[in-house]
Amino acid sequence: MKKLSLLERLTGSSSQEEYDDFFDTNDQNAGVPVRQQERTPQKPMQQEQQTWEEPQEEGELAVDVYQTPEFVVIKALVAGVIPQNLDISLTRTMATIRGVREDEREVANENYFQKELYWGAFSRTILLPEEVDVDLAEAYEKHGILIIRLPKINKSKETKLKVKSR
Repeated sequence: MKKLSLLERLTGSSSQEEYDDFFDTNDQNAGVPVRQQERTPQKPMQQEQQTWEEPQEEGELAVDVYQTPEFVVIKALVAGVIPQNLDISLTRTMATIRGVREDEREVANENYFQKELYWGAFSRTILLPEEVDVDLAEAYEKHGILIIRLPKINKSKETKLKVKSR
């Protein structure tokens, strides 16, 4: 049996007989290339059953990020979220907001006509456009909007250092 080149297989430039010879024609392996049949084990291998926990899907929090001369400001819609269910982590160059919006169901799922609001865990990580001073950062909620004010680090600030004698 002549082995077909990749070009012959892709372009179909070989004759049909040569192509048919490439495949085994017995019923058990019909249409399976000979090379794959040789690699297929005769006995089915017993596979270990593994239990995989699917990660809980988190919603992505929508944010606005802008700057003023002194601050980088992040705004996020957190209506329906208890402030104790918000977690804000800061570094000089990154902010992460995590939280949970809990659904207080009044009726069963089958009684809904539309269900578009997001309930459950959410998070968002924002790479900040400038370095910020995490020690002076502040966060507050007003009318369902989370506002995080991050003071910029003034890199051009200069100070005089006095030398002391010991």
